[in-house]
Amino acid sequence: MPAANEAGKHHIYPVATPRLPPLVPPVQPIRGTADLIGEDSRRHRHVIDTARAVAATYGCDEWSTPIFEATAVFARTLGETSDVVTKEMYSFEDRGGDSVTLRPEGTAGVCRALVSNGLTQTLPQKIFYAGPMFRYERPQKGRYRQFHQIGLELIGAAEPLADAEAIACGHGILTALGIAADTTLELNTLGDTDSRSAYRAALVDYFTLHRAALSEESLTRLDRNPMRILDSKDPADRALVADAPTIAPHLTDTARAFYDGVKRHLDRIGVPYRENPRIVRGLDYYSHTAFEFVTDRLGAQGTVLAGGRYDGLVAEMGGPPTPAVGWAAGIERLAMLLAAPPPAPAPIAVIPIGDAAEPAALDVLQALRRAGIRAEMAYRGNLRRRMERANKIAARAAVLLGEDDIAAGVAQVKDLASGEQIAIPLAELPDRLR
Repeated sequence: MPAANEAGKHHIYPVATPRLPPLVPPVQPIRGTADLIGEDSRRHRHVIDTARAVAATYGCDEWSTPIFEATAVFARTLGETSDVVTKEMYSFEDRGGDSVTLRPEGTAGVCRALVSNGLTQTLPQKIFYAGPMFRYERPQKGRYRQFHQIGLELIGAAEPLADAEAIACGHGILTALGIAADTTLELNTLGDTDSRSAYRAALVDYFTLHRAALSEESLTRLDRNPMRILDSKDPADRALVADAPTIAPHLTDTARAFYDGVKRHLDRIGVPYRENPRIVRGLDYYSHTAFEFVTDRLGAQGTVLAGGRYDGLVAEMGGPPTPAVGWAAGIERLAMLLAAPPPAPAPIAVIPIGDAAEPAALDVLQALRRAGIRAEMAYRGNLRRRMERANKIAARAAVLLGEDDIAAGVAQVKDLASGEQIAIPLAELPDRLR
């Protein structure tokens, strides 16, 4: 209430006051995150919906695991010395004193769910998942700190056909999205345990000869896991990697037969590939098949879908030795490859003419929605303003309802593209407009 002056009169305030700057700057999104709005949201949803539909044809059920797990779930499965664990995980202590981590990838959570829900007795399991993942790394094109993945895990099948089917499903999703022609499947084998032991020894011998030229990080890897040197991005390391031994001469007969089986099935299914002996996985639970779908349309971030066989991971989770193969794909990168996002569905505009027609218009609006038709009605305005609103939302048709129409049990339906207008019985509207 205005304060009174000495004469008992109230102060007189100006009608308009100067506009003051906001007390707080506008809130911005956290670095490495992105809002999905409009076209971006439609691209994102289209990737998931398409992948879900294709995965279902391969017999996959969809699983949804928590976005945070006990830190040990990821530290044990990703390797305690890996960059993801040491540098990139969002880990924190909750109020109960437990160390938890926002999931940096999806496979570990799926394998944990398999074991903790007692599903190792009902194999094989074919699983599809989609959702957000979290890694603290430098944001760049197609790579965020909160990013999203689709993934497939085929758990409980030890045959080469399982690897080929997992790859074929990924190829089928890329084909359904219209981007398979922009990608190339690169394929390699990591062999079995004996193959990898012989290969590691050959790598140690080779890189030890060139120890002076290795980066500091690769020197550490030489002692712990020499196969990871093959993943190095250091230019000096890359020059050495170009001449490093490949695994092919070190494959056992069993490992070679498995790899030949995968290639034979891919040839039969009709999935083209090229062999790349430099594709590796650094952890012991990986074996046999390793693969990547790569593209040259996204610059340095060329891998859009990658995976392989991981026969030792379920046992790492406390389950029995269980064969498994799977892959994951970045939704953001797949969405960037889409030629165009699917258009938003064009709605139907329901327009009452006069206040008395509004109840009947509301009935029509809900009848259309129950029939699965996107329909909108402006909250206020005369006929001209409501028609302007219909054009603004790019409606494909307007359903006009006046008192005389309602009495006759019809609505005037105007095609907003052609301008044609016809009367349609109210009961027939959903079928006619669907």
